[in-house]
Amino acid sequence: MLVATLVLWSCTKNDEESVSWQPLIQNDGWQISGAGEQDLDSNFLNDLYREARKLDNLYSLLVIKNGFIVAEGYFNGKSVYDASSTASVTKSITSALTGIAIREGFITGKNQKMKDFFSEIDWKSTDPGKSEITVEQILQMRSGYPWEEVDGYLNTLFNTTNWIPLLSQFPLMHNPGTEFGYSNFTSHIMGIIISRGSKRTLLAFAKEFLFDEMGITVPYWPADPSGYYYAMGDIYLTPRNLAKFGQLYLNNGKWKDNQLIPTDWINQSQTVYSTTTYGREILKTIHNLQYGYLWWSGTSGSHTIWFAWGHGGQMIVTIKELNIVIVATAAPQPGFDSKSWQKESSVMELVGRYISGI
Repeated sequence: MLVATLVLWSCTKNDEESVSWQPLIQNDGWQISGAGEQDLDSNFLNDLYREARKLDNLYSLLVIKNGFIVAEGYFNGKSVYDASSTASVTKSITSALTGIAIREGFITGKNQKMKDFFSEIDWKSTDPGKSEITVEQILQMRSGYPWEEVDGYLNTLFNTTNWIPLLSQFPLMHNPGTEFGYSNFTSHIMGIIISRGSKRTLLAFAKEFLFDEMGITVPYWPADPSGYYYAMGDIYLTPRNLAKFGQLYLNNGKWKDNQLIPTDWINQSQTVYSTTTYGREILKTIHNLQYGYLWWSGTSGSHTIWFAWGHGGQMIVTIKELNIVIVATAAPQPGFDSKSWQKESSVMELVGRYISGI
């Protein structure tokens, strides 16, 4: 393995204290490199990390180019060893696991119906549209189910001891397949589909087909009252392991010599299906928000980006044209009020400003 000898790049600007973003040498499969060797501006990176240090909610910020960690910083008491909740970044991992489940034959295809996996639901007695919801529509956030935080179903979800009957109890807000409508519940249902189809827990499935091969460990992953791991959010991973997942997508699903995710699934996942989404009102440096299969798309400057996005400012950003992955983790935000969104957007704007200037 080639490990470059790094020179600590730092500079002084307006008499401010210099900052360090030298990657750490760890025995975790990552190679490290100097910024100049990967055609990145060290002064611009220095500015990025100086601004990052000012955020009281930022945990980590990593920049990877051409498969090398070029810049790395930890803040507010966190270190390279600390895993934290990824919030809805987990959904993009669920997207990957769905593609693997289809390849393995545990799900017949993206057009298989959701109802096939829930025989305990009396589908004839509920909205007939629900019987037509497909795996693909769940991944596209076009199932028609409510966005819990906005439509008033969040407390119902988390105060219910068995989530599966909510498939019949929650109403459809619009016809399946017709409109984008963010849904944590159906993202979680996608994980239950994988679990039931494969006859494994979601964690066991992820370890067998993805995580173990990549050297990714999961210190904590919460579950619903029935024991199904959250497919919608909150898996705990370290920033470097999040970066591995981003690099996997840049590599078209290949890790070392193994094709862990089918290339066509990567392409399908990062194809735009919805051009009208939420989030536009809180972001200035990431524009044109769109949606694929539990992945977000946008533009920063002249660059098209695909990213996994979790509440609080958790991000895995991939820039295919530049072969760059950027990872940010931040303090979880307990609510969805203006203060929480402000904290979240401070991290995302920092990342967006950097991408815009590359």
